[in-house]
Amino acid sequence: MNITVTAAEPKDSKLEAQLTISAADVDAAIKKAYKDIANKYRFQGFRKGKAPRPVIDNLVGKNAVLADASEALLNAATPLMLDQLDVVPVGQPTFGEEPKLAEEHKDYELVATINLRPDVELDSYDAPEINMPPAEVTDAEVDEQVEALLNYHAKFEDAGEDYAAAANDMLTIDVENVENGENLAGNDRPFMIGSSVAPAELDEGIKGMKVGETKEISWHVEGEEHTHADGEVHKTEDKDVKIKVTLKSAKQHVVPELNDELAKKAFGFDTVDEFKNAVKDEVAEDKKAQLPSLKETRVIEAVTKHLTLEEAPEDYTKQVFDEIAQDFLGQLQRQGLTLDQWLQSRHIQVNDFLADLNAQAAERAKQSLALDALANHLELEATEGDVRSEFEKAGVKDVDASIKEFTEAGRMPAVRETIKRTKAVEWLVENVKVTEVDEVAERRAKKDAE
Repeated sequence: MNITVTAAEPKDSKLEAQLTISAADVDAAIKKAYKDIANKYRFQGFRKGKAPRPVIDNLVGKNAVLADASEALLNAATPLMLDQLDVVPVGQPTFGEEPKLAEEHKDYELVATINLRPDVELDSYDAPEINMPPAEVTDAEVDEQVEALLNYHAKFEDAGEDYAAAANDMLTIDVENVENGENLAGNDRPFMIGSSVAPAELDEGIKGMKVGETKEISWHVEGEEHTHADGEVHKTEDKDVKIKVTLKSAKQHVVPELNDELAKKAFGFDTVDEFKNAVKDEVAEDKKAQLPSLKETRVIEAVTKHLTLEEAPEDYTKQVFDEIAQDFLGQLQRQGLTLDQWLQSRHIQVNDFLADLNAQAAERAKQSLALDALANHLELEATEGDVRSEFEKAGVKDVDASIKEFTEAGRMPAVRETIKRTKAVEWLVENVKVTEVDEVAERRAKKDAE
C-alpha cells in the first residue's frame, strides 16, 4: 500500500496527521469490495460472483460498497501510518465522527487524530539513590533461612495454664459478637496468631491471653472501595467492630533446637556447621539470581518518584490495565485454568482482584512515563540494529519476516519504545548510587524489639 503522512507537532497529548492513500490502492480496494459482495450474496439471474456493479449498486447500495472499501483501506493504512510517525497511540486513531468515503480514481485523504501519552518531566535527571542488600551473604540472612527450615520440623505441644498465647501457637477460641462481628462469631474456632487470615487487631488482642481468659476486643474498620464489573467504584461504610473472645485451649509452637543430631537426621549433614555452610551457599545462589532484578525494580521505583505528575492519565492507565489483564489471562489459559478457578483456589474476591490490578496498572503507567521522560532527556534511540537484536533475542525463526509482520500490524513503534525504556533502565542501573543495607538484620531487630 502506498501512503503519505504529514503531521504537525503534538498538542495537548493529541497528534493530527494528514493521511493520503493513493488512488491505485483506492481502486484496488473498491474492486475487491465489489468482488467480495458478489461472492457473498446470490443475485437472481447471475451466477455467484458474477453480478455486475450496477446490479450490486441497485440492490446493496453503492455507498455500502464504498463504506466496506473505505474501512478496509483504513484498517490497512493505520498501522503503516503509526509506523511512519513512530508513535504508540493511546486507544485507536480516529478519522472524524463520520469519515468520508473513498472515491474511485482519487487519492483518499483524511485527517487522523491520535491520542498520545503526555510528555512529562522529572524534577531531577540525576541518578537516584537506593538501598540494596549486600552482595555477600550475611549472618542474619543465614539465620533467617535456618529458622525457616527449622520451622518445617516444629511441633505443637500442650501449653500450661500460665502460658501466654504467642504467634504461631495453635489456639481454640470462642467468639461472641457484640457489635458488627457476626462473621467472626462461633465456638471452638481454631485460630493461629499471625496467620494473616484474621484482622491484625484481633491478632494483637489475643496475643498474651491465657487459657480460660475472656477478653473484649474492638477496632475500627475503614470503608473499602471496590471496582465492580461495570467499572463503577463503590465504597462500603465505616464501622466499629466489637467481640468477646475466650481462649479455651492452646498448643505451643515449639521449634526444635539445632544440634548435630538434628542436622544429620533432618537435613542430612553431619554437623551444624556443615548445614549452615550449605544454607549459606544456597542463599548466595539465590542472591546472585535475584539481586540484578531487585536492583532494576528499585531504580525504576526511585526514578518514578521524580515524576512531575501525581497520576497517569486515566485513558493510558486503562490501556495498561487491559495489557496486564490480557497477559495474566493468557498465562492462566496456558495453564488450563479459568479466572474463576484461579480466584477460588486462592480465596480471592473478584473485586479485590480488580482493585489490585488497577493499582498495578496505575503504578506501571507512572513508571513507563518516568522512563520515557528519562529516555527523552538522555536522547536515547532505537537503531535498526537494536530492533534486529530484539527479535533475535526473542528466538524468532525469520527475523525479517517478523519485522515485516510487526510493521504491517503497527507494532514496531511499541518495540522501539520498549528498547528505549530498556536503555533508560540500563543507564539507571549503571549510574545509580547504592548504599548496602543488611535489611534482614534490620527487620529481625525490629521484630525482636516488638
